[in-house]
Amino acid sequence: TLFRSVDPIMEKFNASISYDQRMWKADILGSQAYVKALEKSRLVTKAEMEQIVTGLDQISEEWSKGTFVVTKGDEDIHTANERRLKELIGEAAGKLHTGRSRNDQVVTDMRLWLRGSCTSLSSYLMQLIQTMVDRAAIEIDILFPGYTHLQRAQPIRWSHWILSHAVALSRDLERLREVQKRVNVLPLGSGAIAGNPLGVDRQLLCEELNFDAISLNSMDATSDRDFVAEFLFWASLCLTHLSKMAEDLIIYSTKEFGFVTLSDAYSTGSSLMPQKKNPDSLELIRSKAGRVLGRCSGFLVTLKGLPSTYNKDLQEDKEAMFDVYDTICAVLQVATGVISTLAINKDAMEKALSPDMLATDIAYYLVRKGMPFRQAHGVSGKAVHLAETKGVSVESLSLEDLKGLSSLFEKDVSQVWNYTNSVEQYTAPGGTAKSSVKVQIEQLKTWMTRMEQHKD
Repeated sequence: TLFRSVDPIMEKFNASISYDQRMWKADILGSQAYVKALEKSRLVTKAEMEQIVTGLDQISEEWSKGTFVVTKGDEDIHTANERRLKELIGEAAGKLHTGRSRNDQVVTDMRLWLRGSCTSLSSYLMQLIQTMVDRAAIEIDILFPGYTHLQRAQPIRWSHWILSHAVALSRDLERLREVQKRVNVLPLGSGAIAGNPLGVDRQLLCEELNFDAISLNSMDATSDRDFVAEFLFWASLCLTHLSKMAEDLIIYSTKEFGFVTLSDAYSTGSSLMPQKKNPDSLELIRSKAGRVLGRCSGFLVTLKGLPSTYNKDLQEDKEAMFDVYDTICAVLQVATGVISTLAINKDAMEKALSPDMLATDIAYYLVRKGMPFRQAHGVSGKAVHLAETKGVSVESLSLEDLKGLSSLFEKDVSQVWNYTNSVEQYTAPGGTAKSSVKVQIEQLKTWMTRMEQHKD
């Protein structure tokens, strides 16, 4: 090195071993593949290759058992593993880094680690969607108010609400699979910037490490963190969906609504007010969305001002990636627990339905009698206004009152004042009629089966 000594504060500031050591397995796998490529290019002997592979296996065992000792000079996981390898096998360890830079080594480790992590997240997300679909199938006959602008809008099925969030999460799972494909590109063999000058077989590396493709340009390969930014954005969007669902459930769990009750396993009491049951699990899910969004925007700001190829600023990628992974892992598992243990209050849901929510149904009634919708909408509004003027609910208006607004009203208008009849008219695909909701459930089940079959 050109530098005789580094300030201890700078050493600590520069080091990443405290967090990047969780990539120990990926680092060892990458090194074992690389030494095989070196042997094929006759840059190490077969005996040296076997010695290095065996030494790395021993290091892997130490990490697995928790006996690996990180020393003061270990700046990162790469130097730690190489230092330990030299202690175990001697000078042959120095050949492992032939033609390899930490620039292509670290991004290879990250891609290996994130590839496996995406698989874990897919499993957690699928479990949550499955839980939601199962619940929707069981509770399909329960009706409650649907809201727009947080105002009562139209009667819907509780299952329709559940599925609205399950469908958003299904897009998240598809999006995660797409991210994983772009993660699975091999950068190893790119060197620091200009490539590898020693004839290392990158196709061999690709096959050994089970990558789908080889990076096209060495300068891009060592500095590309699109896959990290894309993962952070994916997590931000997924958590935005979960935050919205959590917000709904927080509102529904208040005494003012009383639609749902959280399990004790996912709520806490007040430190002062014994009557309270706080939806902490849902509030934390909502807050974690802000945390992850911050990680995403912060990392993009770091990237935007960088010159070409590798710069030390990119060290910020790992803490963001690890933190977001840990956060969304926890959120998905807690969300699954909340949904699977949630108690619903059917009576409160049905009592919250009110005749004014059927105002649109009056318009549809008139449309079926031949009235243009805009005109029917106006008559419906007049019916609501008339009821308010008389101080009664709209279904209490007499047939004579309604005929005063339109001669198209007949005795059969009484069928409008039935909430089940209301939801059952929405039979078009995607609607809240029972037949439509059943189709949605079946389509999601078919989709889940297909996703399970193609998860690799």
